[in-house]
Amino acid sequence: MPAFPQAAKRELANSQLRHNLANATSTIRHKRADVVGELDDWAQLREAGAAIKTHTLSNLDTYLERFEEAVTAAGGTVHWARDAEEANRIVVDLVRATGEREVVKVKSMATQEIELNEALQDAGIDAWETDLAELIVQLGHDTPSHILVPAIHRNRAEIREIFQQEMGKVGTPAPADLTDEPARLAEAARRHLREKFLRAKVAVSGANFAVADTGTLVVVESEGNGRMCLTLPETLISVVGIEKLVPSWQDLEVFLQLLPRSSTGERMNPYTSTWTGVTPGDGPQQFHVVLLDNGRTNALADEIGRQALRCIRCSACLNVCPVYERTGGHAYGSVYPGPIGAVLTPQLRGTTSEVDKALPYASSLCGACYDVCPVAINIPDLLVHLRTRVVEEHRGWRSKPMDALMGLASWVLGDAKRLGAAQKVASLSRKVIGRKGTIGRLPPPLSRWTDARDAPAPAEESFRTWWERNRGGDAR
Repeated sequence: MPAFPQAAKRELANSQLRHNLANATSTIRHKRADVVGELDDWAQLREAGAAIKTHTLSNLDTYLERFEEAVTAAGGTVHWARDAEEANRIVVDLVRATGEREVVKVKSMATQEIELNEALQDAGIDAWETDLAELIVQLGHDTPSHILVPAIHRNRAEIREIFQQEMGKVGTPAPADLTDEPARLAEAARRHLREKFLRAKVAVSGANFAVADTGTLVVVESEGNGRMCLTLPETLISVVGIEKLVPSWQDLEVFLQLLPRSSTGERMNPYTSTWTGVTPGDGPQQFHVVLLDNGRTNALADEIGRQALRCIRCSACLNVCPVYERTGGHAYGSVYPGPIGAVLTPQLRGTTSEVDKALPYASSLCGACYDVCPVAINIPDLLVHLRTRVVEEHRGWRSKPMDALMGLASWVLGDAKRLGAAQKVASLSRKVIGRKGTIGRLPPPLSRWTDARDAPAPAEESFRTWWERNRGGDAR
């Protein structure tokens, strides 16, 4: 992947993408506003969600051990994974132990993060996505571009074409007379997935929440595909980020009010599935939880950055972000796009690559993301914090030109006479560089300011000069 500025420039040239995104995000945005407006205590719920998450993260070691004890007591097995490689190895070994060569999957950001599908494929195991949007992405040989709606960048005509061309290659084909009507597309997906549900012996899921007191996992969804995966197979493997914990069912109640309103604009999700360990004769008889770190403890160590771990993956910040709405999720080069991805990904992966160190700059700092976040993550503050980290980590010869410019600015601004002279020179320069009211692209390193924005041309007359001319005195 190229860094965000280059990737965004490419995506901005796709007018169909911008149309799809504008239509989808505005719809979700308005639905969210309506259902949030129904609650007089929304602000209190938001504060409660933030407080619960902050408390849990501050005592994460205690709650993780409590969760492991509860899962084990209920007949499940807990595995600990330091990173993506270890998590993938655990899952591959568990599937191989069953003798199966395919799994069905519940939509999961964590498994996308560790690229589990690719690891399973390398091991000769087929992984079938069952969420409708994830199915579209998989059949289209694509990658997700939104946390809630992975195929948000596709319209109905594109989905119809994908179904007709690809479904028959891996299972039940789409009907020959398939149209782009939503009901017909859903029917084709249902027929295609039904055979996979009925024959699959192993399922892989993530979790929206994990209750420490009881060892219960929770998945919320809109289609019912997840429930099919969670009940029909004989073995269930759940890959769960360690930040997904909540202490108790009472705490879970808060998030089951916050999440659906912030994500799908619904009062509650159509399907809320909870499961605790193994129940003889009912559901999967082998249950495994893979607790995933993969950079989360590094984020937890940052007193400012750790608040990003409060995220409940609602995607509300994506739906209000003017940058995301125009570039889409692929430009971010991460499974976590949008404002939350710009602050979470650099903490999980570090800022050594060009892609990751560019992400904190993929924002206008307008603050809309903070206003809608149901757990009050101050994303603008985190963006500035991470920008500072990027500068400090990569300080070197590249920073010398900027340091020289800042030194010159300090020298000019430090004396009134020098400032006045500089303002006069700037006003005179308008005749050369600002005839249209703006300055074009400047040479490096100043081009970093003008490659993504129009810099205003200097004023024809400074305030200092105006004051002296009209008031007859020294502006100092």
